[in-house]
Formats: sequence, structure tokens, C-alpha cells
Amino acid sequence: MTRTAPSPAASTGDAPHRGLWLIGAAIVLTGLNLRTAVTSIGPVLREIEHGLGISSGLAGLVTTMPVLCFAAIGFAGPGLSARFRDSHVLSAALVTMAGGLVVRAVAPAFWLFLLGTVLAMVGGALGNVLLPSLVKRYFPARTGLLVGAYSTAMAVGATVAAVSTAPIAAAIGADGWRWALGVWAFPALLAAAPWLFVRANPGASRGTHVAVRLRDLRHSRMALALMVFFGVQGLEAYILIGWSASYLRDAGLTAAAAGLLLGLNQVIGIPMSALVPALTVRPRAQRPLLLGFLACYAIGWTGLWAAPRTAPWLWMIVLSVAMACFPMILTLIGLRARTPETTAAVSTYVQSFGYLISAAGPVLVGVLLGATGSYVPMFVLVLAGVVALAVTGWFMTRERYVDDEVNRFVPGWSSTGHCDDVLEAAGAEPPVSVHVTQTDGGSPRG
Repeated sequence: MTRTAPSPAASTGDAPHRGLWLIGAAIVLTGLNLRTAVTSIGPVLREIEHGLGISSGLAGLVTTMPVLCFAAIGFAGPGLSARFRDSHVLSAALVTMAGGLVVRAVAPAFWLFLLGTVLAMVGGALGNVLLPSLVKRYFPARTGLLVGAYSTAMAVGATVAAVSTAPIAAAIGADGWRWALGVWAFPALLAAAPWLFVRANPGASRGTHVAVRLRDLRHSRMALALMVFFGVQGLEAYILIGWSASYLRDAGLTAAAAGLLLGLNQVIGIPMSALVPALTVRPRAQRPLLLGFLACYAIGWTGLWAAPRTAPWLWMIVLSVAMACFPMILTLIGLRARTPETTAAVSTYVQSFGYLISAAGPVLVGVLLGATGSYVPMFVLVLAGVVALAVTGWFMTRERYVDDEVNRFVPGWSSTGHCDDVLEAAGAEPPVSVHVTQTDGGSPRG
């Protein structure tokens, strides 16, 4: 349960503000590393196949393994967060990620490569589920700004990895793909450092860190819609990240050109990641954004299918705009929950189960490619996904709250679910929540 705390105004000095700046910087640096281990695979997938002696079906497993790890490891987030400080969980996760990237780079056998991949995904998986709740906890009035900041950092990291992996591998020569995959261990270690300096407020207790039951989210249609939408948009994105470079190479482009096009796709996503969260917090903008993303998906996939060599840069740009539905749903996870605790539960439920849906895409493409020798099934799959996004997206853009839906079936599930407002005493880890109710003629913030 949460407890009442002194007013934030009673805090001494500028320590809370310094604490917020440090936490914000740590969140952004963590976001920078959430996708480097994923987007670095696609540009050298063919080299990985040859180096490890694996089939296209196993190559599909390589591209989908990160997504499976996001799903499985993400479930551990709330439990670890309730037992340990979030800063310690994330710093340990990023160090583990760095170790996994090194293991993957030096792996002489396929099973060891997969083990390294599992370790490398720890940082990404725990960052995925914990960052939205940390934003809600420490920056409740600046959700759009902070989600935009770390999703932009995520896009920057993904872009740099996608663009530079193939040139690094080519410059080194034989087995250069190993160095190109392992180099991303360094920024992971850099991101772990700030979390070690995030201090707990001496007045905070573990009792302030509340976990709510994930299984009760089955009563929320909003949570279900968010989960399916997240899963399908991830399926679209990971098929693009994992297979578009190989598809373009098979269509006649060079490895460097295919990698640059994938990088272009990621570059366009950088300003979109900064802009979309700020628009998503405006309810009237949500459905126009959704319709725009759906149209871009349909146009981009159809163009890439019909004319991969005519204007591949155009199709990759259009698909990049479509993929901005990712920062949109990250923002909606916080907007559709009333408290940090509910946000943590919804984030885990949506992302962990959603990534199971996403994981089916790349491996299915690999299996179908091996069986048919054609990319046609890939395009049928992604275009069917656009229909699923339309249905679930229309529902999730309704202004409803997961807390309210679950509390109808499980009274008291979220004890703070009906608070009029929540203030955060900044600088605590975990922070102290101050629940403020509306008074006659007064401000909701007291």
C-alpha cells in the first residue's frame, strides 16, 4: 500500500531536482540500448548463416529469439522491481546484456550463439517493462516528454546499429560479423553506470512499492486491445528489421545498400519517436494518428512487394512512419492506467504477452521462405496484420482506464485506482506517493 508523505515542497535543497535529472538521463541511456542487439542482426544475417552453418529456418529463429526473450524475461520485471530497487535491477540487466553480446560474438556453435542472445536480451526485456512505470512514477506530468525522449533514444540506437553493423563487418573482413555484433557491449556498460548513482530516499520504505496481480488484467478489454495491438505492430516491425535486408539483397541490391535502407527506415523513426508521444497525449489526435499509420503500412508493404528496386527508399520511409505506432502505444500504456503500479502491471502484461505474438512473425517468415522459396507469404502475413491493427487500435483509442475495468470484477484490485490525482515526491527510489483528492473550490493539487 502507498502511504502519505510530506509535501514535495518540504524537500530540502535541490537534491530532488538533481535526482530527477539523473533518473531522466539513466532512462534515456537505457533506451539507447534497448534495440541495438536486435537491429544489428539483420544486416549480417547471411554472414551469420554461413559462419554458424545454419539453415534459413534457423536463421528465422535467430531473428525471432530476441522477441521471445522480450516476452519471457519481461514477466520477471515486476517481481524483481518489488524485491530490489529499480536502479539495481536495470544496472544488473545492462551488465548482463553486455556479457551476452560478447558471448554471442565469440560463439563457435549455434547453441552458444542462442545462449548469448538470451543474455543480451535481459537488458532490453527488463527495460521494456520497467521504463513506462518509471516514467509514470517520477514524471507523471511529463509522460509525453519522457516517453518521447527514451523512445527517440531507442530509435537512435537501433539506427546506428542497423547502419554501422555491415560496414564494420566488411572493414574487418573474415568473421567481421562477430566484431560487428560484439561492439554494442560498450554502450550497454555505459548505460549501466548512471543507475548505480540513483539513491533511495531515506524516508522511503519497501511498503511504498506495490505490485498488482497480472492475472486480473484478463477482465480488462482495454488491456487486451493494447496487448494485441502491441504484439501485431511488433510482428510487423521485427519482420521488417529481421528480413527486409535479406529480401532487398535477394531482389538485387548489395548488402551495403540493403543495410543503408534499413538504416534509413530507422533514421526517419527518430523524429517520429520524439513527435508522436507529444501528440498521443491529446485524445483528439489519437485516431487520426492511427489511421495515418495504417495507411502507411498498407502503402509501404505493397510498394516494397510490387517494386522493391524501383523506389525502395520511398517504401522504407513510408514504413518508418507507420512504425511510429510503437511510441504511440508506449504512451497509451501510461495513459490507460491511473497509477504507477497499474502502469507497471499493464506494461508487463501488454509487452510480455504481446512479444509472444511478435515472435511468431520472423520465425514464420523463415520457415515459409525455406518451404516455398518465396517472400509472398511474408507480405500476406504483414498485410493481414494491418487489419488486426485497425480493429484493436480503434478500441484502444477510447478514453478508458484499465483500473476501472478490472475493479468492476475485482474490487480493490488497484487501491489507488480512483484517486483524483497522484503527486510524486521526487528523488525517492521507490518514491513516496501523495494522494490528493478534490476539495470544494480548491486545486486538485491541494
